[in-house]
Amino acid sequence: MTPLLQASGLAKTFTLHARGGVQLPVFAGVDLQVNAGECLALTGRSGSGKSSLLRCLYGNYSAAAGRIRVRHGEREVDLTEADPREVIAVRRRTLGYVSQFLRVIPRVGALDVVAQPLRDLGIDADAARQRAAQWLDRLNLAERLWPLPPATFSGGEQQRVNIAHGLIAGHPVLLLDEPTASLDAANRAVVVDLIREACARGAAVVGIFHDEEVRDAVATRRLDIEAFRT
Repeated sequence: MTPLLQASGLAKTFTLHARGGVQLPVFAGVDLQVNAGECLALTGRSGSGKSSLLRCLYGNYSAAAGRIRVRHGEREVDLTEADPREVIAVRRRTLGYVSQFLRVIPRVGALDVVAQPLRDLGIDADAARQRAAQWLDRLNLAERLWPLPPATFSGGEQQRVNIAHGLIAGHPVLLLDEPTASLDAANRAVVVDLIREACARGAAVVGIFHDEEVRDAVATRRLDIEAFRT
């Protein structure tokens, strides 16, 4: 089986320019591969580099060494060598990401925030908004909030918008950074079901889940980032 996502020899180092260029190594030698239908949980103490690894896999952080290969349609793309336009294309169709914090354009309502990934794929505005409404309803976000900018919402409400925005397009590869951190038990259960459904349709998932019950419910394998600390 060809992995949908794989990294080999991946390393990340931060350079502290304000402190004379001091090098701060985070991890080195990370090898991973994730096949269709798998959910790989990243484990390790706070500060071990889990979120940094996810950001490298998404292309937000540049890697100090190594390769990141993503199955994009009928070909494989190395994100460490791809130009910015190709990275954007991979994110639009192949690589979904749910971050810890929602970042949206001010004054854009939650419904349109969630619909935007579908609009980017060329889906009609009305159809995209209809599907967005279904996602927000499933995530128990009150309908009265749908036209409002998510910046005015509580942390848990923002996170539900964030999850819907990250999952609605049905990307083949999903990167999830603590998707249930701000949620109550009922909404955590909804997100568990959504992750399981993504795996059932053949998505490859890499996630950070600090809630042990959530991790146990969705993970098919685990990778301890502590093993790659430098």
